[in-house]
Amino acid sequence: MIKIVEIDHLSKWYGPFQALKDINLCVNQGQRIVICGPSGSGKSTLIRCINGLESHQEGLIKVKGTTLSDNLKTLSTIRQSVGMVFQQFNLFNHLTILENLILAPMWVKKIPKTKAKELAMHYLNAVKIADQAKKYPAMLSGGQQQRAAIARSLCMQPCVMLFDEPTSALDPEMIKEVLEVMISLAEQGMTMICVTHEMAFARRIADQVVFMDKGEIIESNTPNNFFDNPKEERTKQFLSQILHHVPKN
Repeated sequence: MIKIVEIDHLSKWYGPFQALKDINLCVNQGQRIVICGPSGSGKSTLIRCINGLESHQEGLIKVKGTTLSDNLKTLSTIRQSVGMVFQQFNLFNHLTILENLILAPMWVKKIPKTKAKELAMHYLNAVKIADQAKKYPAMLSGGQQQRAAIARSLCMQPCVMLFDEPTSALDPEMIKEVLEVMISLAEQGMTMICVTHEMAFARRIADQVVFMDKGEIIESNTPNNFFDNPKEERTKQFLSQILHHVPKN
């Protein structure tokens, strides 16, 4: 197995508050990890540490064997390997969707404009919004904008995709279209780490479900065991509060 992300004894503080406590996690190529837990449990902080959006004080993070550090060259190398999709779409409103997508490949990877456009149209087709390429973000629905944001990350051809509650800012009817894109990526073998409250989605696509609370990993298990036979009392309490019914595979 090729290790894509290795997290070893990771701890992080905000002043006196410890946000992450001795986190250990290994993600292999093609693996899909779903991280869940209550608000404030450290889920988003954890995945933001992976590409250096948040700094950590103790422990190590490696991406494809490269250790994350404050060195700008190392940080740039890792960020080129890690795609990130946020709760908010973070598209440039003054640029068309196509222009948003070609920006990073051209400036960071020095891909010629013609090739960058081909790449962008390929991924816009993949997320089923190629017909929106010449429109501006404000002309698209929330679901379409999030799909554009996913396509933008894919244009950098990352080795792993991080999703930070990608459907939380969407209306209910738009959630399905974004989850369908993510399911398609998972079925194509994309390595993924996803923070989400969409438990049916987690059960469907995850190889491993990680439950966090108060900055710690409380339980890590296969989806079936996590939902049907959780080991920890805190996990059982969490599931009883959020699950009415999660369809089985």
